[in-house]
Amino acid sequence: MSQPDQPQPDQARPDQARPDHSTSDQVVRATHRVVASPAGRIHLVEQGVGPLVLLVHGFPESWYSWRHQLPVLAAAGYRAVAMDVRGYGRSSRPQDATAYRMLDLIEDNVAVVRALGEETAVIVGHDWGSTIAANSALLRPGVFRAVGLLSVPYAPPGGPRPSEVFAGMGGDEELYVSYFQEPGRAEAEIEPDVRGWLAGFYAAFSAETMPAPGAPDPHFLGRGRTLRERFPAGRLPAWLGEDDLDFYAGEFERTGLGGALNRYRNMDRDWADLADFHGKPITVPALFLGGALDASTTWMAEAIRAYPTTLPGLVSSHILEGCGHWIQQERHEEVSALLTTWLASLPA
Repeated sequence: MSQPDQPQPDQARPDQARPDHSTSDQVVRATHRVVASPAGRIHLVEQGVGPLVLLVHGFPESWYSWRHQLPVLAAAGYRAVAMDVRGYGRSSRPQDATAYRMLDLIEDNVAVVRALGEETAVIVGHDWGSTIAANSALLRPGVFRAVGLLSVPYAPPGGPRPSEVFAGMGGDEELYVSYFQEPGRAEAEIEPDVRGWLAGFYAAFSAETMPAPGAPDPHFLGRGRTLRERFPAGRLPAWLGEDDLDFYAGEFERTGLGGALNRYRNMDRDWADLADFHGKPITVPALFLGGALDASTTWMAEAIRAYPTTLPGLVSSHILEGCGHWIQQERHEEVSALLTTWLASLPA
């Protein structure tokens, strides 16, 4: 059931999430906070003092996907803030599916910056968070002075209608993005065993546990089948401990995945909403990090090659060999180092 979507007072408390074992003494010193936003409320985890760096997660994750980066950025002199995107965690979960369109998510990000008493921020996103961060920098460059994109490259708005593109990608099979479009369909697959579904989804796109070359691609499913049937069986990837999986599962068992899936159900609306920005480049300083084994890197190789035109402010770009999709968790030390080096290069 959805929680009431009313703004709550700004409040901070000690971090009660399961800590990352390698930095538990530092992570415990982070604080949780709830701030008002157009969604109703946005939940944040904050650590450090200095220039604001807003961290935006993807699907199906939470602020917790940045657990490794929070203490590192704080130690480097930044105010690191990882948020729960609307529909996730302790943030509001509007019932209307259209409330998850990109324009609304951008305004949530602006509201967070303002609620924290800042005028500007560096924004960094992973997966869907990368797309949200990119569009935040595109539409509101006066607020988001630099942008870091992890796993999903920037491609300017425009081109064919997204639903038509995705419908044509599967051939005899169905792309997972198309599968997620129908309200209730994916939820019915996930709900009976949220923890098991998440474990399979994370493993399917992790470098060490993804299906071998030639095996059925977990980005697709047979017509009338379920996505779960394409997930690898067996162990969890090394980056995902049982405690980590418990945290993610606990969040989604409480909230459900409807809000998270609604992001996919607004792609055609975004295409129309952003018509004035079709083909537009992002001009603020930028960073891109991708995994060499991530389908996003290979499927969107043309978008990466177009960066001199579409991302002219690109400062640094790295493809991590042997890395899958969950880049800031799979290779957290390397990603944290690349982030802090890039942040240090930005104008004050």
